Amino acid sequence: MPRPSRLIAPLVLTLIGSATTPIAFAGFGDLLKQVEEQTPQLLQQSTNSDGASHSSLDTDTLIRGLKQALEVGTQRAVDQVSQTDGYLGNPSIRIPLPSVIDKGAKLVGKFGGQSLVDDFELSINRAAEKAAPLAAEPFLTTLKGMSFEDARRIYEGSDDAATRYFQDETSEELKTAFAPIIRDSMEQVGVTSYYQALVKQASQYPLVGNMNLDLESYVTDQALVGLFTVLAEEEKRIREEPLARSTELLKQVFGN
Repeated sequence: MPRPSRLIAPLVLTLIGSATTPIAFAGFGDLLKQVEEQTPQLLQQSTNSDGASHSSLDTDTLIRGLKQALEVGTQRAVDQVSQTDGYLGNPSIRIPLPSVIDKGAKLVGKFGGQSLVDDFELSINRAAEKAAPLAAEPFLTTLKGMSFEDARRIYEGSDDAATRYFQDETSEELKTAFAPIIRDSMEQVGVTSYYQALVKQASQYPLVGNMNLDLESYVTDQALVGLFTVLAEEEKRIREEPLARSTELLKQVFGN
């Protein structure tokens, strides 16, 4: 009779294939919770069968399950940052004033121009929020091309292994995709006009220095930093919640 520990992996794959709730909608944590709850029953059923042992993982099923879980995580991250105040209302990714104009902005605010400073900061965050939905397609394309070895390294890697994988694979494509949308968004929400007004007012004060910068590149880069920050947070949440319930089970399932 095969040992229970050797039966867990193929039984999990059976569960993945027969779950009534689609993995992409249930989320990785929900899938693993189902695994934990139903494994004892599946073990008993398998032990009472013909005794055949299926010790090798069905790699196609395993990678499909992980890809669908990562699809949930990336879509949640994109949805979160693309909503109104997705950047502005999140202290960890709120796009700050560029350092090159920070000194001038503080002087403008100190002498009655704080509303102008606030409007400028609002406008650069709104531009990022408008561009963020574009990340969904490159993320999905990257998932489709992910190999089994990539998936295993991600699953067994650090809390941000998937995030770093997406950064490596999509950053340049995202920057190219974001740039024109950021440019259009900046025009729509008045980033350039607010910036010009802020620079003009700040230039009245001595020692402010040069306030010129490439606004489009700044907002694009900061938008991507914020997106990957939220993706890392979502990845960590997906990893930690199921692990807290069944650490040993997960090691047995994916430790082959």
